[in-house]
Amino acid sequence: MYSPLTRCGQQRTRLDCLKGRKDLGVHRRFRQIHEPTRAFWQQLLPGRSKTSGTSGPNERPLYRPSELVPLGSLKVSPMGLGTWSWGNRFLWGYDESQDPELQQLFNLVVSSGINILDTADSYGTGRLNGKSELLLGKFLQEYPGSERVRDGVHIATKFAAYPWRVLPGNVVAACRGSLKRLGLEQLSVGQLHWSTANYQPLQELALQAGLADCYQQGLVREVGVSNYGPEQLKKIHAALAKRGVPLASAQIQFSLLSWGTAQQDLKALCDDLGIAVIAYSPLALGLLSGKYSLEEGGRLPDGPRGALFRQLLPEVQPLVRIVKEVAEERRKTPSQVAINWCMCKGTVPIPGAKDLAQARDNLGALGWRLGAGEVAELDKAAANIKKGMVQNIFQTK
Repeated sequence: MYSPLTRCGQQRTRLDCLKGRKDLGVHRRFRQIHEPTRAFWQQLLPGRSKTSGTSGPNERPLYRPSELVPLGSLKVSPMGLGTWSWGNRFLWGYDESQDPELQQLFNLVVSSGINILDTADSYGTGRLNGKSELLLGKFLQEYPGSERVRDGVHIATKFAAYPWRVLPGNVVAACRGSLKRLGLEQLSVGQLHWSTANYQPLQELALQAGLADCYQQGLVREVGVSNYGPEQLKKIHAALAKRGVPLASAQIQFSLLSWGTAQQDLKALCDDLGIAVIAYSPLALGLLSGKYSLEEGGRLPDGPRGALFRQLLPEVQPLVRIVKEVAEERRKTPSQVAINWCMCKGTVPIPGAKDLAQARDNLGALGWRLGAGEVAELDKAAANIKKGMVQNIFQTK
């Protein structure tokens, strides 16, 4: 790429050659003349931090500005980052030795234009409860790039419907706890993690009131829900509206393996109500990545996921095969095709990443879109799956 800094160096070399000698005085005068220009371009060239003067990440979004998605008053990237695995030893095998790479991962996705990062106050197992929020807060504070990019990052967290959170004030306290762990004064999106309407309807009313209080106290910029079905979504949308609080987002388990009538009806309802849909588990816990197989020489993940995949793979292999075929034709990976399909359906997928390789793979889903024929082919393959992904136990009707 053309750079005035390089040009300055070329001029200096030619000057020396023309004079045929190394005149220190000439060199000093040259630096005095051109140093302001050098400093100006050092501030503007990609990959440099204005604040520190040290080399920083190459901040360049991998998508067009027109692809930004409205989420209430926010404009979010067409794909986000989920951090369920950060701090989760049971399902994802997290270890604190992974933290340095997770920080590199964070820097990579943020500098690539990802500005919506999802977490929850319940993410992190055992003594690591809340670890995901703590890591996000640390990484955001230590981000080595520009303040403009850092300040444009939107953190969306979820408040668990724990049995002891039975008053609106409990939700407000939970929100303040998340803000403290994240090192923020205001959350971009505060969400109820699940509804208790199925088993504690009175608690559900308190949770809704608490979420509205968070909004009206300025603790959150927007509010959302997760794992709410059409019936409960209508109810909370109406309840919040009575308080003058708009419902901005709804998280749905949404992928090629979670695309039944329930998901399609819920997506249609969200469209009617002007609610942005965040697609969690767009790779079906990794099942759509194409990495796993029951065939000879194939492999399965460790732990509970391996047992689940052993049950599901015989049924979903035809779909995975189609995903791989589309990926090969596109010169993409299966993961990129599966994530891109979610974007084509009008959702904001939030795939997780445990290492840099996974993050780079996910980022490859940006900057292009599947054609209508490819989407139709994938739709047909998904519709033929009789037994899709196991649904979240907290999902309501």
